[in-house]
Amino acid sequence: MVDKTDPVVKDDIEIGGTYMVRKADENWCLAEVIQKRLTEAGDKYEYYVHYENFNRRLDEWVLRDRIMHSGYDGNDHEIGQELGENSDRKITRNQKRKHDEINHVEKTFAEMDPTTAALEKEHETLTKVKYIDRVQVGRFEIDTWYFSPYPEEYGKCSKLWICEFCLKYTRLEKSYRYHQYECTQRQPNGKEIYRKGSISIYEVDGKDYKLYCQNLCLLAKLFLDHKTLYFDVEPFIFYILCEVDRYGAHIVGYFSKEKESPDGNNVACILTLPPYQRKGYGKLLIAFSYELSKQEQVTGSPEKPLSDLGKLSYRSYWSWVLLEILRDFRGTLSIKDLSNMTSITQNDIISTLQSLNLVKYWKGQHVICVTPKLIEEHLKSAEYKKPSLTVDISALKWTPPKKPNKKQKNFVSIH
Repeated sequence: MVDKTDPVVKDDIEIGGTYMVRKADENWCLAEVIQKRLTEAGDKYEYYVHYENFNRRLDEWVLRDRIMHSGYDGNDHEIGQELGENSDRKITRNQKRKHDEINHVEKTFAEMDPTTAALEKEHETLTKVKYIDRVQVGRFEIDTWYFSPYPEEYGKCSKLWICEFCLKYTRLEKSYRYHQYECTQRQPNGKEIYRKGSISIYEVDGKDYKLYCQNLCLLAKLFLDHKTLYFDVEPFIFYILCEVDRYGAHIVGYFSKEKESPDGNNVACILTLPPYQRKGYGKLLIAFSYELSKQEQVTGSPEKPLSDLGKLSYRSYWSWVLLEILRDFRGTLSIKDLSNMTSITQNDIISTLQSLNLVKYWKGQHVICVTPKLIEEHLKSAEYKKPSLTVDISALKWTPPKKPNKKQKNFVSIH
């Protein structure tokens, strides 16, 4: 290790300071320096930075040559301006909302209610620095997004090696290779309840396979900002989505579900691993969660808060399901009818119809006028097109637990 006074180790950057930093896409952006550490070679520092107006998952460790020492001044501001070339140009609230959605900008503490702001500040303090930069899962080396509370001796490593079958994690590649040689597991623990072609879903009880589910939660936290379930896995059931080939069942994603949810949630956490995103697996997991709810004859909703990507996936799925029903239906429907048909909660249905500008509040109730042309225009949008992967009910081998059906009130008339 090189002493910090060694002239080779250049350190003229202050923690807490704001500087212009060159992002991975070569654009310069204002960023706060949150932490610093010596590289593994010990001959230079790297700095953990948060880019202003961007989601925390883009926070990263950068070397000194990507930081502009002059920091933030009038000249530099124009380089980092993300809302337009003219830094003095005023933007409308709608333009700011669209910008924030595109860049996944989180609400400021001032925009939150006091309780939420206090919780968010505590969460940010505990998870501010992401030390694990990458994980090797099977054949994929994946860049991580967020902090995860792995044990101390693992949590400060820049890379972890994770068995894609049993989810055991190691610090060294040689330990990982040795484990691969010894590990006989080729699929998730638990019971396979769905198989369609190369797609398989396993049901894993957190009580029966505690270590496996804890390891799954630690892996998932690297890609989920607000996930808090790490060790108390016994009250949850996990549904693991896999791609199956002759080598085994390779984990693609999963969702967890409380065995007894007082809030009526049918999903606690949901994740598709980055190498498998944008392939339809996220919506397949969402659809599968609702198929289980249909089998149970209950309505359900995902636990809040959803991640930014989760919000987009759910809203797209809800919209497609409702538009498909409305396209083919003639007559009058209530929100309750739609909810019973889809297992989507009435509140989620109303908010989705509002987002499509298909519902109005008139004389104390939600009313919408549906025309075939309007529905078809929505369905032509890439955002609401039929999912590329759908659930084949005949391939589901699952017996639901018996639970009382919770009825909801709230109606909408469709004319």
